[in-house]
Amino acid sequence: MSMAEFTHVSPEGEPRMVNVSEKVASRRTAKARAIINPGDEILARLENGELITAKGPVFQTAIIAGVMGAKRTADLIPFCHPLGLEDCQVRIRVENKRIIIDTEAVLTAKTGVEMEALTAASVAALTVYDMCKALSHNIVIETIRLVEKTGGKRDFRLTE
Repeated sequence: MSMAEFTHVSPEGEPRMVNVSEKVASRRTAKARAIINPGDEILARLENGELITAKGPVFQTAIIAGVMGAKRTADLIPFCHPLGLEDCQVRIRVENKRIIIDTEAVLTAKTGVEMEALTAASVAALTVYDMCKALSHNIVIETIRLVEKTGGKRDFRLTE
């Protein structure tokens, strides 16, 4: 693969941000999912759909952290364009002994929001880990993945 084929590398081999100035703004959405296996010890603390630890309500805190993470994606990932998110949602549920974190990011812009949705899922998952680690270190963040995106060159939907 030649340097000319990389979007974030100049023909001279230097790292660079992609220039989106000539692109047309369009509605962009992205959905991501993190799946956590917390173990039975932690799941035993589930009450009315929420985990409570000494640090407080785990899911509520993780939702806030996920949204905050999405808003700071450009500060964390090199060459991500700073984006003014129009919406970011984080939803958490327990299903089949797993904690499922679903995120969605939305905006109208010249570039997509996949990284913001993935960052929201990642930060929310890490927050769950952090708030539960005093109970067990057997917590496994199993997957973090893009589930769907719309807008831009092509749409994507995960098929399982």
